[in-house]
Amino acid sequence: MKKYFDFAGHGTTYQKEILGGITTFFAMAYIIVVNPAILANGGIPKEANFTATILVTIIGTLLMGLYAKRPFAIAPYMGENAFIAFTVCISMGYTWNQALGALFISGLIFVIITALRIRGWITKAIPDSLKRSFAAGIGLFIIFVGLNETGIVRLGIPGAPVKIGDLSSAGSLLAIFCLLLISILMIRRVAASIMIGLLVTTAAAFVAGHARLPDSFLSLPPSLEPVLFKLDIGGALSLNFLPVILVLFIMAFVDTMGTLIGVSARAGLLDADNNLPQIEKPMMADALATVAASLLGTSTAGAYIESAAGIEAGARTGFASIVTAAMFLLCLFLAPLLVAVPPAAYGAALIVVGFLMLAPLKNLPFDDYTELFPAMATICMISFTYNIGFGMASGFVLYPILKLISGKSKELGIGIWILFVLSLMLFIFYPYAKT
Repeated sequence: MKKYFDFAGHGTTYQKEILGGITTFFAMAYIIVVNPAILANGGIPKEANFTATILVTIIGTLLMGLYAKRPFAIAPYMGENAFIAFTVCISMGYTWNQALGALFISGLIFVIITALRIRGWITKAIPDSLKRSFAAGIGLFIIFVGLNETGIVRLGIPGAPVKIGDLSSAGSLLAIFCLLLISILMIRRVAASIMIGLLVTTAAAFVAGHARLPDSFLSLPPSLEPVLFKLDIGGALSLNFLPVILVLFIMAFVDTMGTLIGVSARAGLLDADNNLPQIEKPMMADALATVAASLLGTSTAGAYIESAAGIEAGARTGFASIVTAAMFLLCLFLAPLLVAVPPAAYGAALIVVGFLMLAPLKNLPFDDYTELFPAMATICMISFTYNIGFGMASGFVLYPILKLISGKSKELGIGIWILFVLSLMLFIFYPYAKT
């Protein structure tokens, strides 16, 4: 096993990989509850989707671990699930079966272009400044997620998009405690600092009555029958449905690209040219997971930014992904116990991980505005639109425009122009909600 995953080459051990895999699980376990709840708004049966979400996560993460040998977990994407439920099904009036049909088609396209190495070739064309912005932007995104999960920051008040939360609440106080504990442990270079902080805070939440152990630990998973193979491919092939397929394809395309590069940068997996070696393998894993998601009855699947938490805990190889998949397998039967970790614990862990992912900011070319402005636009839009895909698309649109205006068109390759066109199409064809 050590030889297969090249533990020596990555400077890792079983202990680090297991801790990393478990940490990733706890950081993203919320998806098994949140994803079915969101998709239920679009009509997808909630109980069946609970099982589908876990199965897709297991399949995708095992593919990532065994085939791609990377420490990244795969699960249904946040953002894409809301797009399917609220935009495609509610606003546009299509059925969830048609949405899954569109997802199947986009997944097949992913598989084909990945097998032809087109996705990898396009990814290598991304400028270094934008690659650095992905990691920093995702870092801020994770921080924002963590701040909201813990209640330190709240959304949606009249006249302002965000506000300070109730810092006297038990959740906020526990989160602050967790932040301080993890910070102190990391400063003292204690191994497994994030996991220790997460577990200690969870225990404290139980003792304080902020969280409670479930009444029963064991449960059988709900039947998958209501959503299994219920996709409507024929209904998704209509001309009117083409923009939906296009948006699903582009959002997942740029989301996965940015997540892989950003998280790999933190893990030290990029080469001297800031490229991820053999990137086609993790891309094929997420492409196959997306096809599986459409067949099993849930939304677009891809590499998860919460994998950064596991990487920070020591994960460096695909063995950590196998551990994460095993934890999700337990969730099929032990879901009440394994999802008992409160947001105060995993949210605080995400904030710390987000802090650490801001490091690439120091390497941005602040003296070259044709590089700096697209990079900063990417970072800001990832954070402020709460959408990695839109943030990256902003950078891909702005970068060639500024280079062209500045007389630096020779710096632009075919790959960046392809990304420009895809990103521009995303903004043009995205069915924006009317207010």
